[in-house]
Amino acid sequence: MSRSPAAHTFRALRHRNYRLFFAGQLVSLVGSFLTLTATSWLVLRMTHSAMMLGVVAFSGQIGMFTLAPFAGVWVDRLNRRRLLVITQTLAMLESFALAALALSHRITVGEIIGLNLIQSIINSIDMPGRQAFLVEMVDDRDDLANAIALNSIMVHAARLIGPAIAGLLIALVGEGLCFTIDGISYIAVIAALLAMKVLHRKRQAPRSVMHEFKEGFHYIWNFLPIRILLLVMAAVSLTGIPGLTVLMPIFAAHFAGTSGAGAKVFGILVGMFGAGALIGSLYLASRKTVVGLGRLIAAGTIVFAAALATFAISPWLWLSLLIAPIAGWGMFTLYASANTVIQTLTDDDKRGRVMAFFSMAFVGMTPLGNLLAGFLATRLGPGGADPVIGASRTLLLASGACLLVAVAYVRLLPMLRREARPIYVQKGILPAAALDLPSTIAAAEQ
Repeated sequence: MSRSPAAHTFRALRHRNYRLFFAGQLVSLVGSFLTLTATSWLVLRMTHSAMMLGVVAFSGQIGMFTLAPFAGVWVDRLNRRRLLVITQTLAMLESFALAALALSHRITVGEIIGLNLIQSIINSIDMPGRQAFLVEMVDDRDDLANAIALNSIMVHAARLIGPAIAGLLIALVGEGLCFTIDGISYIAVIAALLAMKVLHRKRQAPRSVMHEFKEGFHYIWNFLPIRILLLVMAAVSLTGIPGLTVLMPIFAAHFAGTSGAGAKVFGILVGMFGAGALIGSLYLASRKTVVGLGRLIAAGTIVFAAALATFAISPWLWLSLLIAPIAGWGMFTLYASANTVIQTLTDDDKRGRVMAFFSMAFVGMTPLGNLLAGFLATRLGPGGADPVIGASRTLLLASGACLLVAVAYVRLLPMLRREARPIYVQKGILPAAALDLPSTIAAAEQ
């Protein structure tokens, strides 16, 4: 008896450990987006500076760039569930510290930067740990791609809900309550992790950290599909994603000011971006195979580039609200499709290190992009004028960069398919006959 479309879309939830993780992480992620939205608005309200928005965003993600590749070694060595309990507990304490400072009305930008740095160090271990832990929560490897897509549904559902709630809370009671709720929300995911029953994972005898780091790096660099996908992610994360996310408060303030109305518009804009990503994640979760994701990566990058350009020149709020979900769809489709392909191709014993480099490419490059976006928005805008002029010019440059990345990727796609096809056959994703097909026919099938 075949499954209903809904049952197929959410099939990874039949695994008890993944159900626990999904529920707990969804609550926690709503809290995380409360904090992300409130932090950006608080910094804009305190400084009115695009450059400072970039600096604060940089501090919240630089740990991913500098530490994640080495953290991946520990993710492959240690008990991943125990590791995640520790990182989630530390993140909870950081949110409560931020809440205490904000509620006392004595918070400074320097304190925000310091706490963001601490959070970035925690995330450098937590993010690759969560990605690698998926294979231990989902017993049937056929459901792994679906679990990755459901993870994205979870993230973008939270992205849709969290900023909208944050905009209302900021307007009514201020940013401090957002940080407090975030701290409390971590309890849900910690409880879920503790309730799991995870089989003991056989580990190889540990060697030196540097040896295992080099082994992981050589594996990635010598495997063309993973290397190219990581470079695509890194380029878009350096240019496109920071250009939109860091500068979003400036567009909201342009349309509605820096009062409570502006905070609400900011929350809605971010929420609409998340809505598009959520639609994309539902589609990917409904797919039955990873075959064809190469085309989706190209499509997502092109759509994201086009959405950045149109958002940059949009003169009306209603039009920007329509463009934001298109940008969210493009960004998510690129990210989640690349994530699924990489997870499918990666050897299990190197998964933590590969996902650490993936985290560095997707999140770790954004702090440099945040600084770049803030710097360009300041330099490209006429002095003393509406900062949205510099922000718009910066987005146009980011759009052009993403389009160049898409063109380069499309040219390399046939080569990537040839490299990936034997692994897809080995894992039963493609029939063995696919190895004997002419490249043009096999490419058309993918």
